[in-house]
Amino acid sequence: MREGADPTRAADVADAMRELARARFLPPEQRARAAEDHPLPLWHGQTSSQPSTVSFMLRLLQVPVGARVLDVGSGSGWTTALLAWLVGPRGGVLGLELDPELAEWGAANLDACDLPWARIERATPGALGRPVDGGWDRILVSASPRRLPTTLVDQLGDDGRMVIPVRSTMHLVERQDGRTEITTHGSFVFVPLR
Repeated sequence: MREGADPTRAADVADAMRELARARFLPPEQRARAAEDHPLPLWHGQTSSQPSTVSFMLRLLQVPVGARVLDVGSGSGWTTALLAWLVGPRGGVLGLELDPELAEWGAANLDACDLPWARIERATPGALGRPVDGGWDRILVSASPRRLPTTLVDQLGDDGRMVIPVRSTMHLVERQDGRTEITTHGSFVFVPLR
């Protein structure tokens, strides 16, 4: 990394959020409220996270260009699209959403963004995440489990990072040289992870 480079890619995250405006990923009746900095309802109890929280999570995740990223709880497709913008065409993003109606709608929203290296699929009921050979470089989780799921930790590759809200506390999980380090980064409110 060049001297003075920002590992959080804060400017890139801000650019992605300008390029892929939240309004494009909201139901028509919510679009006028897209700039409001709080969660907005989608349906079936799901929400679109507030922009400041999404920005914080993406900066904490430190998504490198070319990374393989898993987006758990992809919802409307907004976070999947933002991650795709950050990894660029040499990377890949898989968004998983358990609610079939939301997964279909989120996939359509993502398809409209012309980011063919990203896709959204319905999550397998009863399974958390989706293992890949070598593990994921980054995992973003946009719903809150009651405890840190080892199933997802085990899906991280070496030098991998996962950002996940556990109960009301944001966790950063880092894997390096076969070791896992967990740090906490403030309180947030999310829908429960199902």
